[in-house]
Amino acid sequence: MGKKGCYHCGNEVTTFNRIDFDGKEFCCNGCKTVYEIFSENDLNCYYDMQQSPGATPEEANGKYDFLDKTEIISKLLEFDEGETSIVSLYIPHIHCSSCIWILENLNKLNQGVYRVLVNFPEKKATITFNKQKTTLKEIVLLLNKIGYEPYISLKNYDDKPQNVDRSLIYKIGIAFFAFGNVMMLSFPEYFNIDDVWMRQYKDFFRWLILIISLPVFFYSASPYHIAAWKGIKSKNYTIDIPMALGIIVMFIRSTVDIVFDLGPGFFDSMTMLVFFMLLGKLFQQRTYNFLSFERDYKSYFPIAITKLGSDNVEEPIQIYDVEKGDRLLIRNQELLPVDSILISESAFIDYSFVTGEAVPVEKKSGDKLFAGGKQVGDVIEVEVVNSVSQSYLTQLWSNDVFQKKVDMKYKTITDTISHYFTPVLLTISILGFVGWSIVDLNSAFNVFTAILIVACPCALALTAPFTLGNAIRILGRKKFYLKNVTVVEQMAKVNTVVFDKTGTITTNATSTIQYVGSDLTREEQSDIRNIIRGSNHPLSRKLYSFLKTKVIAKPEWFEEIPGLGLNGTINSKNYLIGSPKLVGIHDDKVINETAVHIQVDGKYKGKFIFANHYREGVIDLFESLDKSGYKLVILSGDNDGEAVVLRELLPESTVLAFNQKPEEKLEYVKSLQEEGGNVMMVGDGLNDAGALAQSNVGVSISENVNVFTPASDAILDAHMFSYLDNFLKYSINSVKIIKLSYILALTYNVIGITVCLFNKMSPLVAAIIMPASTISIISFVTIMTNYFARKNLNEDHINR
Repeated sequence: MGKKGCYHCGNEVTTFNRIDFDGKEFCCNGCKTVYEIFSENDLNCYYDMQQSPGATPEEANGKYDFLDKTEIISKLLEFDEGETSIVSLYIPHIHCSSCIWILENLNKLNQGVYRVLVNFPEKKATITFNKQKTTLKEIVLLLNKIGYEPYISLKNYDDKPQNVDRSLIYKIGIAFFAFGNVMMLSFPEYFNIDDVWMRQYKDFFRWLILIISLPVFFYSASPYHIAAWKGIKSKNYTIDIPMALGIIVMFIRSTVDIVFDLGPGFFDSMTMLVFFMLLGKLFQQRTYNFLSFERDYKSYFPIAITKLGSDNVEEPIQIYDVEKGDRLLIRNQELLPVDSILISESAFIDYSFVTGEAVPVEKKSGDKLFAGGKQVGDVIEVEVVNSVSQSYLTQLWSNDVFQKKVDMKYKTITDTISHYFTPVLLTISILGFVGWSIVDLNSAFNVFTAILIVACPCALALTAPFTLGNAIRILGRKKFYLKNVTVVEQMAKVNTVVFDKTGTITTNATSTIQYVGSDLTREEQSDIRNIIRGSNHPLSRKLYSFLKTKVIAKPEWFEEIPGLGLNGTINSKNYLIGSPKLVGIHDDKVINETAVHIQVDGKYKGKFIFANHYREGVIDLFESLDKSGYKLVILSGDNDGEAVVLRELLPESTVLAFNQKPEEKLEYVKSLQEEGGNVMMVGDGLNDAGALAQSNVGVSISENVNVFTPASDAILDAHMFSYLDNFLKYSINSVKIIKLSYILALTYNVIGITVCLFNKMSPLVAAIIMPASTISIISFVTIMTNYFARKNLNEDHINR
């Protein structure tokens, strides 16, 4: 009877279940149907990525009828505004690049789907769809039909995080029970106790040990068997293969020994090995969850939002201090940090951060506004209905709209080592077995199993994630908040640092402002203050604080023109507030100054001249960066009024570029990259979004109030600005730690394998050394990252 694999899922095809279609063999009608669907929609290249990548689809049979109920759907949806809805589904079958590819092309199978983002490690697909063209139920049924059935449970959407896999706890418990009892029952064998009582009950004890070990092999060790089998099927030689092989070999050999009365076997070593490996997995899982929580929490960026207190007093507060019932002031281009109700008469909300659709949605008083929307136009007031959701903002921060092409070299190194490590390890273990089998078969087996156990590449796989994970946590404590761990490595490669001027190397907190021109009436001052109230530009914030009028009124018209200024109408008067170009002045005399010009109803009134105050430590920072070999650039949208001052303050090598529009900043950064520069862009986040996105590392400076800048890779507390060179040094040392820990991990394996090849290490000792090496690597990277934190980050000063 011939046996072949199903073209779609790879399951066994026999003469009893074979279905021939299009010159291919399938195990069932479900797999054949999926193949037909992919063929009809030009998705056949799904099968080119991997042989038999699919799963056999199951019949729904009314299983998802509960998705017809609105109250249930509302709990599952993460976003629901207008025609657009977003849902995240856990899909257990996601296991390879083919899965990612077919899911991200789901829009070809359902025209109502806009986009699908796949989180491979979490096996989660975030689906954005048009609820007028399709429904959540239709999408779930389609996923089920093509073999990617989602697991839906409302428990997954509770506020309590599911940090620990309960089944892992059960597996560890069973392994520990078996390990303890097998060791106890093996004591007579250990001490070679030979008396009448032992001879009488020896076989009973051995068979009891075998029975106790069965749940460990078939249940506790099952994750390694499954992962290894999937790796072999996909020809992806993962670290689970040598682990599973060692367990299987020990189990078979031990069973043979007991059945044929050849010896006590290695069940003590097997149960101990499984227990330690599962314990290491639990430790790794808990540590990853801790690092993930730290990263999510630190993604809260030190950006404040304006809270309206009693008597409409404006108070900047951190966004994670926002509580239900608070009234917030949302300015032009500011992001809504929480779900809220609109109090103002109307608003235009841009949900492109969430949906990718840039057309603003008009809202009226009383409408619900979702977190992630960006206010476009005049300042609005909202009332908070939910506290800030960590998970939601983190998902927003990770949205592909803001993802940049980053170098994943450290992951590539890890994956490459793991990929080659497994076949090399198997080759060495087989050669060791063959060589020792000539001398002694029992010794050959000991050598074979000891090599497979002691050379586990867990330490190699954990090196980069733990190093960079601890580094990002430490930097977050120093108020330098990174988007993800890849930014650490990107920072280590930076050779060019580009700074914006206004609001970046200058501070918004202190400046001297002088008005020159015809007198402004109190009413005109009040009008100007009410118009600039809706702007987040650093000069607008300074001028808003400078003007002391307290009358609050809403402009009839408001427009912020990037790079130029503001156009607003209030009390039937039109105001132009901004650059000389905005008000039509081309006199060369106005160039050498930083000023905001005022025009009222077409008549030029005058200007507010700003004497900038540079951030504390900016001179020392530039000198330190210059000595370290970084190319330094000042890239500003302002005129060159302070060029003379900057040339006196900063190193001679600093390049100064003024009068740069937002798009010109982006092109400037691109030109530096084309010249071989690995660019870090440091900006205030308003007119720098394009340059921040284009740069290799984009850093947004945050003071009291700022615009959320998802294009950036990091957000730096303004008070920590002078320590930017320390952060760069720390990132370089973090990468050095990765390289050192790689060497340490490989050294462990070389020594361990060498000792095994000389038959000087028993599987029992190897089972103890394997988790010990993993713990030592984690300890090493933790100690070293903390050591360099004390050395590079000058804790005593930074923590003040």
